[in-house]
Amino acid sequence: MTARPISETVASLMPRAKTELAELVAFRSVADPAQFPRSECEAAAGWVADALRAEDFQDVALLDTPDGTQSVYGFLPGPAGAPTVLLYAHYDVQPPLDESAWLSPPFELTERDGRWFGRGAADCKGGFIMHLLALRALKANGGVPVSVKVIAEGSEEQGTGGLERYAEAHPDLLAADTIVIGDTGNFRVGLPTVTATLRGMTMLRVQLDTLEGNLHSGQFGGAAPDALAAMIQLLASLRAEDGTTTVDGLATDAKWDGLQYPEGEFRTDAKVLDGVGLIGTGTVADRIWARPAVTVIGIDCPPVVGATPSLQASARAQISLRVPPGQDAAEATKLLTAHLESHAPWGARVSVEQVGQGQPFRADVTSPAYTSMAEAMRLAYPGEEMQASGMGGSIPLCNTLAALYPQAEILLIGLSEPEAQIHAVNESVSPEELERLSVTEALFLRNYAESKKG
Repeated sequence: MTARPISETVASLMPRAKTELAELVAFRSVADPAQFPRSECEAAAGWVADALRAEDFQDVALLDTPDGTQSVYGFLPGPAGAPTVLLYAHYDVQPPLDESAWLSPPFELTERDGRWFGRGAADCKGGFIMHLLALRALKANGGVPVSVKVIAEGSEEQGTGGLERYAEAHPDLLAADTIVIGDTGNFRVGLPTVTATLRGMTMLRVQLDTLEGNLHSGQFGGAAPDALAAMIQLLASLRAEDGTTTVDGLATDAKWDGLQYPEGEFRTDAKVLDGVGLIGTGTVADRIWARPAVTVIGIDCPPVVGATPSLQASARAQISLRVPPGQDAAEATKLLTAHLESHAPWGARVSVEQVGQGQPFRADVTSPAYTSMAEAMRLAYPGEEMQASGMGGSIPLCNTLAALYPQAEILLIGLSEPEAQIHAVNESVSPEELERLSVTEALFLRNYAESKKG
């Protein structure tokens, strides 16, 4: 099999893809109405639905999911007897953080240094464009050989579980023979990679209360318990001196057996400052793919500018705990909650609220669909062989789909390689990766259809 006609078609479609990605990135589709209007997500969902209709998808629908967001569904029938493939992406994005730190506006796709910058360019609006490119290339070269379902989630970044609960209530909707999750990425640019594991996640908010109200630090400081100081001490209990996560009862010694992540490359990818050490023990792959990792992602406290000499009566923090395969996210939630409740100093009153949870995932990379994917990657990336890596992030829907459709093969690919800086300022996508992975997906769908004919 040759990749040339497919690759030539995808190459010819790249200018259109850039225009479409720019249109999609322009929607400030953060699925949190406290940060951006709900109308931004609704407009993005409408754009996705229109794009599917333009590609002759049937039954296109905006699904009102239980968390108050919308996921977009469409079905493209294939030849009689052909297998069904579900293609997944999400159109919601992380907030832009400090917009002044972006070198170009976060919701304006901007080309710079050979990359396209914008929030969601890689994670995961670019993933939806990748699916469109693959299908268009197949249409132009003999037709799409499988039946295709597309689902574009509207709240993946919030971890609120809307699509998971909707799928559980409508189990036939997303049924497929194989599923391609377009929300991970290559180990690095130019190295074709499937993701073998995902860490799960639990998200908690903890509040400490110590006083009926704020107090003058000169008059009462030194004896009155300060909630912010209590919070600092509590959060410090979540890590050992070397930075290893230390949640009581949670194992932190698992090993990663597979593709390794050289420490020097990791330091470069993570942009660690000179002289600053990495945290934890074991290999980098152990730490980011095989072990739990706690992160304090937010603290409610007075800003430096305008701060007064006061003892704080209350303090609140949001904590993310990444949970590796082999551990249960619900059990990890219980352990983290118990740790927070038992380690608060000075008898501070503790309240803990769970705001998100998703189970870890492990793919079977020996399944037949992976053979088809390996051949597709070999053709789309000449001279390279498919690699399998872990991913420290979470895609909660994977476990829901695996439970609903235990016979389906689940593959994870995508555009979020290290240079993409997803979830950070100046997120970007490599157009070359978008092109090559679109070729990969088109070839995979063709290979997979052929493998099922026998």
